[in-house]
Amino acid sequence: MTSTTSTSGAALWEELVTSALLGTDRRTPPGAVMTSGKDAPAALLDAAALHTVRHRAGLMPAPAAVRPEPAPNDTRPQLPAPARRRLGLLLADRSAPSHAGGRRGTAPDLTELLPQWLATANEHGYQAPPSVLPALLDAARARTDLRPGALAFAGPRGLWLARLNPEWKFALRGGSGGLVLPDPADAEAVQRLWEEGLFAERVALLASVRTHDAGAALALLTATWATERAEDRLMFLDSLRTGLSDADEPFLEQALSDRSRNVRATAAELLSALPHSALAGRMATRAVSCVSLDRSGDGSAAAIAVEAPHECDTGMQRDGVVPNPPSGRGERSWWLGQLVEAAPLSTWAGRLGGRTAQEIVALPVADEWGQELHAAWCRAAVRQRDAEWSRALLGAPSSPPETGPGTSSLAERAKLLGTLPAPERAVWVAQFIAAHGLSEAFQLLGVCAVPWAEPLGRAVVDALDIARDAGSYPWSFSGVMGLAERCLDPAEASRLELLTATPDEVEGGSPGAGGYWSEAFQRLVSTLRLRAMMRVELGGVPPTPPLPEAVG
Repeated sequence: MTSTTSTSGAALWEELVTSALLGTDRRTPPGAVMTSGKDAPAALLDAAALHTVRHRAGLMPAPAAVRPEPAPNDTRPQLPAPARRRLGLLLADRSAPSHAGGRRGTAPDLTELLPQWLATANEHGYQAPPSVLPALLDAARARTDLRPGALAFAGPRGLWLARLNPEWKFALRGGSGGLVLPDPADAEAVQRLWEEGLFAERVALLASVRTHDAGAALALLTATWATERAEDRLMFLDSLRTGLSDADEPFLEQALSDRSRNVRATAAELLSALPHSALAGRMATRAVSCVSLDRSGDGSAAAIAVEAPHECDTGMQRDGVVPNPPSGRGERSWWLGQLVEAAPLSTWAGRLGGRTAQEIVALPVADEWGQELHAAWCRAAVRQRDAEWSRALLGAPSSPPETGPGTSSLAERAKLLGTLPAPERAVWVAQFIAAHGLSEAFQLLGVCAVPWAEPLGRAVVDALDIARDAGSYPWSFSGVMGLAERCLDPAEASRLELLTATPDEVEGGSPGAGGYWSEAFQRLVSTLRLRAMMRVELGGVPPTPPLPEAVG
């Protein structure tokens, strides 16, 4: 097709489009199409069809694209047919419109069930059906919280497909869990990827090897440490949190002299988590010089005296003490907090008269240093994973948060709870809810193992029932209700059936609240039963892993 013909063809097409948009009665079709009356629309369509064929016939054939490599095999077992149908429903529902007016109704939220379905499917080691891979990758692109589970389920075929669509490139990044790493026991393949891989691949590889063999991971890092960039050294150093032990101390001690301030601070934090490290000993020496028993009062009652540091010398700074406090914070209290949180908690029994953690926490602290001292002990208990000190600092769950022995911050309390065994954690939070209700329990519930243990599940349901009887709307508890849908044991569904009835209106209560509560409990029961059915469809009820521990 010549250039002139091409140009005239484009002009003719524009004329045809204009006539179609305006109507043949207002704009006469061009050229040979000139026909008026009732035959004009048909003539216009005929002309458009003819022009389309002529245009396609005039195109030069393009060179054939290189065919992609075949998709790799996935040797994992296939999904049972019921589970495959369920996955299709869950993926189809992810783009469903929200409920009008924000009212959710009684139907389960399938979008929130997709992460649980993926977790259970991955526990069984199933492969993803090829036909669902595009929808699965689209879902993971839209929701970052889905990516680890979705990419693990998608497997090697998912990564193969992601390379063919730029919108799915997130799957090829290390942080998304989409990398195919060598077996940590394959030393040759590990060494090759460590030397030749991209940064994301090397980070993921180091974490994988560290989980398998902490010493081998440290050896990898030591071999190339001097040539790594500062920002890369920080990421690599952070991977040593997994399997941290005294064997890491020589390497971390050297990192205290690193050129990067962030690397030095991270190395100091890791060393302070090793109670027998030299840094922990140096911090203990500094801390005990600031904290002691004070019997200068009436001669009988013991108290804790605090003399905060008067300077932050170069030795303190090398050991990770940040000299400049944040805005609004005093220098001396800032330095004191860093010394105490980095000192081994075992230091304080000998320093404070052989007392237990609970007895030490109960001692009065002179000159209003108590809040600062207790907050530092809280951070130390979380960093050192010390359950005894965490129990002492948490205090009784019935105590109001603002008068607790350690911290009034629920976020800090959640971190302390994370150091306790899962059953003890659930009992403590259940007792907290029984004493204080649900309004302050949301963060604490987030560190409890799933499904919730029976005492915790019962405490949550009882508190929701009390809120319903009070006549308030359920929207104030929507966050807890959502957690209950995901975390309650599905076996609780039968016991909750009684709560699905619409209660009588409470005098002075919110109008129509009973109906909204009925809907909320119906949705909760339906969701629990659907979760139970999903597990049956996936071939049984394997143990559910707990939520990740809270970290300091």
